[in-house]
Amino acid sequence: MVKLSGKAVLLTVGVIGLGVGLAVTGGWVRLPQVKAWSRPIDHVRITGAFQQLGKDELKAALLPLVSASFFEADMKAIQQAVAALPWVNSVSVRRVWPDTIDIQVEEKIARVRWGETQLMTEDGVLFAPKSLDGFEHLVKLDGQVSQRLKVLEIMAGIKTALADRALALAQFRINERESWSIELATGLVVLLGRDGQLDKLQRFLRALSLLKQEQVAAMAVVDLRYPNGFAVAWKPDTPEFDWAAIAHPNPIKNAAEKTQ
Repeated sequence: MVKLSGKAVLLTVGVIGLGVGLAVTGGWVRLPQVKAWSRPIDHVRITGAFQQLGKDELKAALLPLVSASFFEADMKAIQQAVAALPWVNSVSVRRVWPDTIDIQVEEKIARVRWGETQLMTEDGVLFAPKSLDGFEHLVKLDGQVSQRLKVLEIMAGIKTALADRALALAQFRINERESWSIELATGLVVLLGRDGQLDKLQRFLRALSLLKQEQVAAMAVVDLRYPNGFAVAWKPDTPEFDWAAIAHPNPIKNAAEKTQ
């Protein structure tokens, strides 16, 4: 029997399906008394704050290992079986006399997506859950695995710079040539190149303040790989803009328009 109480804090896995006679009372499995050395495991108690770990996968990992007696059960094997689950960050296992195995589990917390199939923690631990459904809101990173902590650190700086302009980062990539690119939540792709990337990004963000919202929304790709400017690829059917008026606004004309 698997019993879940509270807010997914205490998980009790009863030992079932082991080919012995069992009596279940109040969610705990009780076996007949036997000699101390051959005493079976009556209870497997798992504690932790679970958001992603499922009781079924915990049960499936543990049942093959808790059919041995209380003293013969392999604590290391149990620890390794639980630790092998994708969402488990750390696990400790101990016997509790007379018939309980106590397991404490700490769950991983995903900070970002990595590539197409993995998630990554704040500490740079990569893991591949069965599905990434529900994690589309996390920033997606791509880069060399050996440089993942550096990629994560750079991403944090870029994310902050964008947030200061009310923009949200969706993807950050460093390719094999160490060229940077980002994609905003709006779908706008920004190519930053291989040098001076953060300075180029800040220059572009300052330029955005000169544009109207609909002009920014019309951008599909911005190429910042130029020493003194940038190129823009527009979305289809975007009307032409008067860049001279944007770059050199006429204060007298603007004042006149405001009085009309």
